[in-house]
Amino acid sequence: MKNAAHEDDPVLERFHFLVNAPALFNAVTTAAELRIFAFLSGKPGASAADIQSFCGVPAHQLRVLLQAVCTTGLLERRDGGYHNASVAEELLAADEEPDSWSHILTGWKEVYYPAFADMTTALRAGTNTALAAHPGDEPTLYGRLSRNPPLEAVFHRAMTAFTLRSVDALIEQPVFDDVRHVLDVGGGDGSTSARLVARHPELRTTVFDMPSVSRLASGARSGRVSVVPGDMFTDPFPEGPDAVLFSHVLEIFDEDSILLLMRKAYDALPSGGRVMVYGYNVSDDETDGVFGARLGLYFNVLASGRGMAYPARDYERWLREAGFGEVETVPGLPYEHGLSLGVKR
Repeated sequence: MKNAAHEDDPVLERFHFLVNAPALFNAVTTAAELRIFAFLSGKPGASAADIQSFCGVPAHQLRVLLQAVCTTGLLERRDGGYHNASVAEELLAADEEPDSWSHILTGWKEVYYPAFADMTTALRAGTNTALAAHPGDEPTLYGRLSRNPPLEAVFHRAMTAFTLRSVDALIEQPVFDDVRHVLDVGGGDGSTSARLVARHPELRTTVFDMPSVSRLASGARSGRVSVVPGDMFTDPFPEGPDAVLFSHVLEIFDEDSILLLMRKAYDALPSGGRVMVYGYNVSDDETDGVFGARLGLYFNVLASGRGMAYPARDYERWLREAGFGEVETVPGLPYEHGLSLGVKR
């Protein structure tokens, strides 16, 4: 009777999917790594034998994989042949494009999700104990990845792909119409800066990130995108910007570190200069946001041992404490994002 009473409960349905999701996630990622979605994009309706000839997986194991991916709805089987669902065609088929979800899935598989097996230990300890799997003595994943260039490349390829999926909502904001020089703090490989200057012809940017990451930004360097390596906490911010952008950066840290960076931004800006905080926002009551929930767990278990996808009200309070006025947030941007803004008085 208990099961019958809950059989139409959407929470139960989500629970049943959730407990099977780790295996299905890895099946979809495997299909992407085998380039099955790309193959079917060019040859819709291909048979299992056609797919086997392409990817080289033994027939029985391929049968098991295709069945698993079909249960997610990303592959469809019709008249004995396989087709990409429209979502797979859009997100996974063009797997060599820099914004492909294939890169994101591989990054999460290689970096994020192995760490989550350590979640209970890490949360009880109050620190990112899963970091021990990565050699080095640096206190964050970002520092230790510099010791493993191939994994660092996988990580930043995933970060870039996700940034490109969400960045248009940022670069189209009217706040950039009155800005001429953006300091992109923690700008990674420069993908956000490159998109900004392409959209705004009068704009130039400076990417400011640690040296190992700044090397990845060399491809974005141009007459209007410069790169300055440095430590955002210990080194002075580069001079000259009339706006400071923190895109997917501040959520990594705790309140004290965020306030320190906001105050450095305040000091680096002229009167009337703007600060922009772009990233994940959980709901005000902190009960909603699956992307933000995953991110907060990743930070605390592996990346930094602190931080989360904070609600916008937290960023607004910190901006005011740092001295900024005209504080506001543009909510409801794709993938649970928001843009919090402030102006130096």
